[in-house]
Amino acid sequence: MSRQKKYVYIFGGRKAEGNAAMRELLGGKGAGLHEMTRIGVPVPPGFTISTEVCAYYYAHDRHYPKGLEKEVVRALRRVEKIMGRRLGGPENPLLVSVRSGARESMPGMMDTVLNLGFNERTIQCLIASTGNPSFAYDSYRRLVQMYGSVVMGLKPRGKDERDPFEVILEHQKARLGARFDTDLSAENLQGLVAEFKDEIHKQLRKGFPEDPYEQLWGAIGAVLGSWNNERAIAYRALHHIPPSRGTAVNVQAMVFGNMGEDCATGVAFTRDPATGERCLYGEFLVNAQGEDVVAGIRTPRPIAELKEAMPKAYAALERVCKILERHYKEMQDVEFTIENGKLWLLQTRTGKRTGFAAVRIAVDMVEERIISRGQALLRIEPEQLGQLLRPIFDQSDKERAAREGHILARGLPAGPGAATGRMVFHAEDAEAWNHRGERVVLCRVETSPDDIRGMNAAQGILTARGGMTSHAALVARQMGKVCVVGCEALNIDMSARQIRVKGTTLVEGDWISVDGSTGEVIQGKLKAFPSEVLQVLVEKTLDPKTSRAYQQFAQLMKWADETRQIGVRTNADLPDQARITMAFGAEGIGLCRTEHMFFEGDRIKAVREMILAQDEGGRRRALSRLLPMQKEDFKGILRVMGELPVVIRTLDPPLHEFLPKTDREISDLARAMSISTETLKEKVEALHEVNPMLGHRGCRLGISFPEVVEMQARAIFEAACELRKEGGNPFPEVMIPLVGTQEEFRIQRRIVERVAQETMKAYGVRVRYLIGTMIELPRACLVADQIAQDAEFFSFGTNDLTQTCLGLSRDDAGKFLPSYIAQGIFPEDPFVSIDRNGVGALMRIAVEKGRKVRKNLEIGICGEHGGEPKSVAFCHEIGLAYVSCSPYRVPIAKLAAAQAAIKQSG
Repeated sequence: MSRQKKYVYIFGGRKAEGNAAMRELLGGKGAGLHEMTRIGVPVPPGFTISTEVCAYYYAHDRHYPKGLEKEVVRALRRVEKIMGRRLGGPENPLLVSVRSGARESMPGMMDTVLNLGFNERTIQCLIASTGNPSFAYDSYRRLVQMYGSVVMGLKPRGKDERDPFEVILEHQKARLGARFDTDLSAENLQGLVAEFKDEIHKQLRKGFPEDPYEQLWGAIGAVLGSWNNERAIAYRALHHIPPSRGTAVNVQAMVFGNMGEDCATGVAFTRDPATGERCLYGEFLVNAQGEDVVAGIRTPRPIAELKEAMPKAYAALERVCKILERHYKEMQDVEFTIENGKLWLLQTRTGKRTGFAAVRIAVDMVEERIISRGQALLRIEPEQLGQLLRPIFDQSDKERAAREGHILARGLPAGPGAATGRMVFHAEDAEAWNHRGERVVLCRVETSPDDIRGMNAAQGILTARGGMTSHAALVARQMGKVCVVGCEALNIDMSARQIRVKGTTLVEGDWISVDGSTGEVIQGKLKAFPSEVLQVLVEKTLDPKTSRAYQQFAQLMKWADETRQIGVRTNADLPDQARITMAFGAEGIGLCRTEHMFFEGDRIKAVREMILAQDEGGRRRALSRLLPMQKEDFKGILRVMGELPVVIRTLDPPLHEFLPKTDREISDLARAMSISTETLKEKVEALHEVNPMLGHRGCRLGISFPEVVEMQARAIFEAACELRKEGGNPFPEVMIPLVGTQEEFRIQRRIVERVAQETMKAYGVRVRYLIGTMIELPRACLVADQIAQDAEFFSFGTNDLTQTCLGLSRDDAGKFLPSYIAQGIFPEDPFVSIDRNGVGALMRIAVEKGRKVRKNLEIGICGEHGGEPKSVAFCHEIGLAYVSCSPYRVPIAKLAAAQAAIKQSG
């Protein structure tokens, strides 16, 4: 005979049926209650209904599994025995709380019911046993209020959005001249209970249930039902929590912080969650229940004041917090109640913290010998490191802006940090204003490559269109610029140079602030401060010995470097970006985009003349003017990088991106080329493509115009040879983009190889170099064994590989991708994190086929995924040699790579 499935787990009296390892079954809160009970922490007894019940509840039309009721009654009897009280009992009745508890902490997202078990009979018993009618009626009115809202569904009436119970309470306090709830007498509170019940009957046409068991099952159902309320669904979507996991339900004996002046309730952290300082941190309220601390009705007091108010309870709290931190080897966030001077713990969980605090706590705990270096590396979310590098807004300034209604809109947070400046709408204006000393924010409907100089000049970038991997987002992250994209609420009028939003019109020159960490767009000028880490590494304005934040960051990066097995390079196009790369300890450049150099100074004119030339001779004349400029660019980057590898991609974008757009630009260029404006317009129109992303770009340009590849190769190898003669040892890796066939690559390689040999012979030196390709087409993955016969390295361009694999345009998918993600079609944005089943499968094929032909084939990734932690872990898993990302994401990639190595080793 099979044993019936167990759904309920009891804890109390120093015994528990569950433990910390049962988080998946008991939820985070339940696992914590059971574990605390096991280690002797004072926890009111109770029981946990497992997450499996939640799954059954939703799969069976909100019915409970067979046998659950018997298990709940058995568990309740055990709690009653420990407490010496009985639910609904005639003397000294037991009151219980019913709380949710998902596997992942979801603070405030689901429902809670406190003080359950009151009715007109038990209230008199409680008054008799405690001799405190004010406490008893205060607890009773709280139950009616919570149960009426959470379980019975009482809602605000008409246009009044306030809780109807709160309206009644405020009227009562106003009539009596009472400031706080605690100012109300027992008679006042008794009257409130009656008024609350009347409101329930008036609105719902049914009475408040008097049977404690009916209350209990109503509360259990409400907590399970709250797993799918709107705020819980939204929270899960934001934090990528699968809806299938469900919540546990925790039923626990009540202890009371509202019985008088020797009672209190509060929340404490074992370390400061903002700074990481090793001290007790939190808040408490005397004569209150848990919800009062967060409701804001009364101002909580700092936890340090509890030491004076209740010294014995404070000492007990301090002792318990040390026990919990040592036991869990992690900073804890605890909820506590003090009843008649006795401390009770109601919850413990891993405390949420800032990136600053996360690093400090991890490093400190290693020094305190609480955790190992590996555990310290695993403790920190890689994305949190970005907080150590970002300028931040003054929080009081942001709060003021919110109060005054100056937060205008919210877009996608594409480039972390804080930026304030005057609005400009055109790249050349950004450059001009910056030149005269103005701080500017470049506001565009969307950006293009020819905005590069304006973007570089701006403090921040704001666009109405585009996603997290749009041009603006990609370039901003590479430059370390603050950026908010896809802010569709903004009506940006480029010709009028103004923005309209929420009935407000902002014009060029007005101050605006953008928070690239939250996506907020704020009217006005806010204060921003650079991070200490950047002041040490990049600005060189702070002595590293005086910065604790930098020292801890550097220590963490040292451990990551010692642990990771995959290299970390960066994407950089200019010497200044290369210098930042070196500051962050990157091991080379994984992608240098040569087309970005073409927009510097007067080069664009030569580029346009080359594109629009009548014949090869005309193209070569234009290219001859570009050659010395490109050589100096490459020389600058190679010099900064020393002996480290630098992957240089030959020209990739469609030609039309370089063409003149305005009549004035066309007229000026026609005059320079000594041709008519009409002729030039015809050539421009002839180069227009319907789908340029899949058009005349990448290696296809090199096939059509081999002299372009020849010029770029010559610039690379002349730069390298000159540095070699100076005593350097540069290491260029020439990358041919958008290859889909072996022959495409062979044709390009022959040009590069010929130029390399000619140049080295002319200079009389030898230079290390590799010639490889960017794998960004599905076909290239499928024929990787053929391409690897000639290619010495592969680098996955995952931005375009994602587009071509999934058939999605990264600039247009933002219109429907959110709904795909919300409906579970994609678990997350494939342009942010690698689609393992599709794009990832193609990458695996390419790695396997490529290395079968060439065992020492160097394979990396240079798409934006190279700095995303889950994608870095995937790259480690399939055996890539390195990832390459934006300079400011190098620390994030290093930590993610170290974590992947630790997890793989077990």
